[in-house]
Amino acid sequence: MPDDFSIVRSSEDSIQIQFTQTICPETNARIQAVCAALEREELSSRLFITETVPSYCALTVYFDEGKTPFEELMNVVQKTARNSAYPAVSKNTYIVHEIPVCYDGDFAPDMKNVCRNAGLSRKEVITLHSAPDYLIYMLGFMPGFPYLGGMDSRLETPRLKTPRTKIPSGSVAIGGSQTGIYPAESPGGWQIIGRTPLKLFDPEKEPSVFLKPATEYDLFLLTKIHF
Repeated sequence: MPDDFSIVRSSEDSIQIQFTQTICPETNARIQAVCAALEREELSSRLFITETVPSYCALTVYFDEGKTPFEELMNVVQKTARNSAYPAVSKNTYIVHEIPVCYDGDFAPDMKNVCRNAGLSRKEVITLHSAPDYLIYMLGFMPGFPYLGGMDSRLETPRLKTPRTKIPSGSVAIGGSQTGIYPAESPGGWQIIGRTPLKLFDPEKEPSVFLKPATEYDLFLLTKIHF
């Protein structure tokens, strides 16, 4: 049976395992299983793996180029990816974070854009956006920014044609088919529909990031966003 993944050299000190190009909990769980296996101390130390970076449909593995036996690395990575079947996804493993959100006034400058694009009322947009359980697929773009899966497709809205130079910390936004939360003030082009008072990134704390993506067989969720 042929492998359902491919491995490519993405830079001098990294390779990428590319899985089925479908954003779903099963693919995410498999990526996290492979990630956890490669990060185990004895394997990581032997292969001089310095970092693993999961994303929606791929896992990038960084290594010390001067010390890593590359052929062995490729063999181990291929074997690990091949033997990591799609784990069963069960809600019993979810860890739930409740995120309070205000969808009103100045906290939601792009609510009208989303309503217009979807052909829905403000109340309908809020109801649809706050209803699902959102799986945290990965953190990226900036420390602590969660990329969330599970948004109702009716809320898909194109990014702003001209990104803002300053978006307040805690802004809840929609970008295409995704939704997420800005953990700190930054530029950005997503449609802002609300804000949470929770601080998702604090460099003075340990850990500094409030949310985290899934780990092996433990799917962490950002669940109901209240307004």
